[in-house]
Amino acid sequence: MKIGIDKIGFYTPHLYVDMNKLAVARHVEPEKFTIGIGQSQMAVPPLTQDSVTLAANAALEILDEEDRNQIDLVIFGTESGIDHSKSAAVYVHHLLGINPHARSIEMKQACYSTTAAMQLAKGHIALHPEKKALVLASDIARYGLNTGGEATQGAGAVAIVISANPSIMELESESAYFTNDIMDFWRPVYSDTAFVDGKFSNEQYIAFFNQVWGQYKEQTGATLEDFEAICFHLPYTKMGLKALRTVLDETSEAVQERLLNHYQISTTYNRNVGNIYTGSLYLSLLSFLEQAQNLQAGTKIGLYSYGSGAVGEFFAGVLQPNFEQHVQRDKHEKLLANRKELSIAEYEEVFQQTLPTDGSTVELDINQDPAIICLAGVTENKRQYVNKNN
Repeated sequence: MKIGIDKIGFYTPHLYVDMNKLAVARHVEPEKFTIGIGQSQMAVPPLTQDSVTLAANAALEILDEEDRNQIDLVIFGTESGIDHSKSAAVYVHHLLGINPHARSIEMKQACYSTTAAMQLAKGHIALHPEKKALVLASDIARYGLNTGGEATQGAGAVAIVISANPSIMELESESAYFTNDIMDFWRPVYSDTAFVDGKFSNEQYIAFFNQVWGQYKEQTGATLEDFEAICFHLPYTKMGLKALRTVLDETSEAVQERLLNHYQISTTYNRNVGNIYTGSLYLSLLSFLEQAQNLQAGTKIGLYSYGSGAVGEFFAGVLQPNFEQHVQRDKHEKLLANRKELSIAEYEEVFQQTLPTDGSTVELDINQDPAIICLAGVTENKRQYVNKNN
């Protein structure tokens, strides 16, 4: 039985900042951002969007009534959770009107947790092939104004329906994974922003890739020639390229050229959204599926997932017949094209807006936010969500 991605959707806030202009404001050469880390634009979330609303909006565009009835597992991967106790999945489950007889949980392991969610969802569908699972990856990457990590911020969500006989991609059963306790990136519960050892984290990202790729080859006998493309977790778009280059000498120049060309295609959306942590790999996959030309059914795509702290995994998917009819290129291109550019002053103002932490009540103006699902305010420490379609 084939199990894999039946539907995939994406959402990012309606605001962004231009990385060239941010570089000028920070007194650095623009090429450091646009070429050095490979980012062109960075999504900026208004106060009316958080990890819950981003995920709900991403899923809203792909679910129909049949999905809502068949989904009995909702897994939310994030490191931008809004509550230490209640899972973000429960909020989204309600906002989308999903079948009440469902399990809803939140998972955490830096940027890796969505991959773990996908694997758990596969196991669930193997036992219950008549059901579907909704996997959500949603994050807001924040490091602070005028910090070293500012240029690698971002916001967005990817929603994925896992089912038997999937329309888009079968996820193969073989995968290679590796865990090691390191401190390359972390955020203690008392901190609103993360701590990162940038050089060490880059080194470990590459080391983990080589570890799991080597393990995957041993398990499967696969070579680079078997893959049309390899999609990477992208904290910034240059990161995956650094890892890919470490293994290119394993194959011919023709295959190297194909993998490099397809890598660039896979970074299209990420380059204009920024870092979305748990969703970054799957946004890269979506970018490749919607932007690459002449992809054929049976094509194999490699996937490298990495979450600091750290866990890495390499696995693969196979494209299904007529998969291109089940992605939404026009809708996602329109989503990005219709965003509003913020000046640096406006971006800084939005960035510094925060919700109350003392139990006081606040009402937010959701009319300024074009999203269907928004955060409308906080009352008695309870976030108030609105689905404008209801």
